[in-house]
Amino acid sequence: MDPNVLVGIATNDDAAVYRFGDQALLATVDLFTPIVDDPFDFGRIAAANALSDVYAMGGRPLFALSIIGFPAKKLPLDMMAAILRGGAAVCGEAGIAIVGGHSIDDAEPKYGLAVTGVVDPARIVRNSTARPGDLLVLTKPIGTGILAQGVKLARTPADALAAAVAGMAALNRDACAAMLEAGPSAATDVTGFGLLGHLHEVLHASGVAAEVQARKVPLYPGARALAEAGVLPGGSKRNAEYFGRWIEWGVAVDGPARALLTDAQTSGGLLVAIAEDRLTVLLEGLRRRGVLGAEIGRVVSGTPGQITVGE
Repeated sequence: MDPNVLVGIATNDDAAVYRFGDQALLATVDLFTPIVDDPFDFGRIAAANALSDVYAMGGRPLFALSIIGFPAKKLPLDMMAAILRGGAAVCGEAGIAIVGGHSIDDAEPKYGLAVTGVVDPARIVRNSTARPGDLLVLTKPIGTGILAQGVKLARTPADALAAAVAGMAALNRDACAAMLEAGPSAATDVTGFGLLGHLHEVLHASGVAAEVQARKVPLYPGARALAEAGVLPGGSKRNAEYFGRWIEWGVAVDGPARALLTDAQTSGGLLVAIAEDRLTVLLEGLRRRGVLGAEIGRVVSGTPGQITVGE
């Protein structure tokens, strides 16, 4: 391994980190198929999702490259242009340029970014350094996978969809700033493996366990009702099956709550492990920036990766 690689694939962290002189470069790539009908919103969400990996590690994005697959013979190119405009709009909010990219003719639309960022080598926020006694703070609600599945079935209310789109398109930049101000132990962002899946990765990499209180986890409007109706995407079901071996469910945690906690997310919030004496600083920093801060549990000693979920 190149000694300049400070973070690679060993702990399934959010981005690669490479030492470059006195600084360190961050590199990450992410793309997926549409989860909403509006192409501009799809572009916004995909861009925010890709940029999130940089923020989760305490970094600052520098520039991005677009990656897009599009069925040019089946769908109008204006739709592809709208996707790209959405991505560019969010990158503009982040203060970076999209400096190039690559496109292919594909059977279905896919879009994302390869993002390069920078981070102080002494302030890298890893997913492998959580400690017993740390508190867990989440900065966005969950439920986007279930809401997106509801869109496919025409069962997600318009106001619920609008709230989820706004949340998914929002950058984690301000959450990152508040996190760095407070001095976290560890962090990750919540995406395809769901809240408990990504928490498991943090715990396993850190050699610790955790306790989560389901009622403290914030939900997007409408997500609970759809979960109660059995509207669950395939990715969420696979999460529940795979990560279930590390989850001990309390008897009071019902099926819909379990589905939401393992629901596959898109462009979710940061999940921050923070020392108890720094919690107030973090929550105040998030509040001051208009960002949600929900304390949802605690890191404890125990079997690495194990999660106990109570009501």
